[in-house]
Amino acid sequence: MVNLPAEGESMTTTAATGERFDVASYIDDKDIGAREIGTLVIVSLVLFLDGFDMYFLGKILPAIAEGLGGTTPDMQPVVNYQQIGMAIGAFLMPPLADRIGRKPVLGLCLLVFGSLTLWAAYATTFQMLAVLRGVAGIFFSALLPIGLALLSESTPKRRRALFMSIALVCFSGGNLGSGILVNQFLDDLGWEGFFIIGGVVPLCAMTLLFFVPESLAFRVNRNGSDPRIGEAIRKRDPQAQVPIGTVFHMGDQAEVSKFGPLAMFGTRYRTQTILLFALCFFSLGNIALLANWLAAFLYEYENLSLKTFALYMIIGYFGGAAGTLVMGWLMDRMNPYWLIAGYFVLDAAAVMSLGFIPPQLAVAFVTALVVWNFCQVGGQTGINNLATLSYPPEMRSSGIGWAGGFGRLGGILFPALGGLALAATLPLELILGIAAIPALLIAALVFALGWVNGGVIGGRQRAAA
Repeated sequence: MVNLPAEGESMTTTAATGERFDVASYIDDKDIGAREIGTLVIVSLVLFLDGFDMYFLGKILPAIAEGLGGTTPDMQPVVNYQQIGMAIGAFLMPPLADRIGRKPVLGLCLLVFGSLTLWAAYATTFQMLAVLRGVAGIFFSALLPIGLALLSESTPKRRRALFMSIALVCFSGGNLGSGILVNQFLDDLGWEGFFIIGGVVPLCAMTLLFFVPESLAFRVNRNGSDPRIGEAIRKRDPQAQVPIGTVFHMGDQAEVSKFGPLAMFGTRYRTQTILLFALCFFSLGNIALLANWLAAFLYEYENLSLKTFALYMIIGYFGGAAGTLVMGWLMDRMNPYWLIAGYFVLDAAAVMSLGFIPPQLAVAFVTALVVWNFCQVGGQTGINNLATLSYPPEMRSSGIGWAGGFGRLGGILFPALGGLALAATLPLELILGIAAIPALLIAALVFALGWVNGGVIGGRQRAAA
């Protein structure tokens, strides 16, 4: 344990003078400086690229189908394969990051998904494009959980939720960036140009990872006696006194489980894990449904052009950004479960309203889009923050990654149902009315998780340990 500092003595100095060094206190007591801001900027850029690649496909589905000589329903295998790949990647890659480090796995993901996205620009058949998007999905789906784990472990607790929310705004910014490109340059770039941009930029971004330090929490949980931890701390803070032979630990964290990420299914975390998985299943499933098919629904039913829809979504993005920042700010100040549940109740109302408001009533329709984005993106931010902060470092990437991976199963099922609904020509009001139901289920599940955890993130789970 770290001794309390004497009057006028800093926590960092006191922590460094004993045989044990509390890395959690060291991180939490530091001021926000260039290193923390730099990590935020680089992780945010990585998540922006992830969001761009995840969202641009849905905006240009009809254009890709036409370019490959088919119709919009022919894109169903591409959507399905991408979601399957994202589910596989969310289960496989985060545990690798918990084992060998956040940085090397982020670099691997940028390299592979960038290369495959670039290759997809030269696809000549629906099957070829589906396979390339499926394999690429394995790698770009892991960027968000691993990036959030790295950022959360590098940020003082008092700013952690806010920094994660800022990064998630940039993830949504990828949606905005793709919308701007579709609206302004679809005719000039063609659908192939979006894959070229989505491939080249991640490959260039790999070099930025050299400027991000590896997570100290990851290093401590891998080997608390590793002398390189002390070297890293002295490099960050020359004033820190870290004697040779110091043993490092993370606050009052219990002993690192020998079961690794499988410990999330043990007695301590089991109920929390089940509820988080269910939350992500419905939330990410609904996000995948609307991200991939809403443009096509409005194109087919309301004759709304892809460029006009992209313009509307550019405006809607600012609702999502506001929802994310408000969520991050409020989560540190009020009961997070009431907050997130309220977001999703309003989300259900907004989704349903999109089926009844004609797009030609631009002001009313865009207002509904803004409210929907505010609640959907902000609410998912709250779920992501819960999944990231509710687990210790040795399973943090896996915790949010596997919750997200289970959510990707919803991301496979829901878009498949969307494609069937489009093929069956169900009324738009019925489709979006049904799409509102999962948001209400999410609100109920959030209340249940809040009861389990006593109203605080991971509360009763930790108290019982």
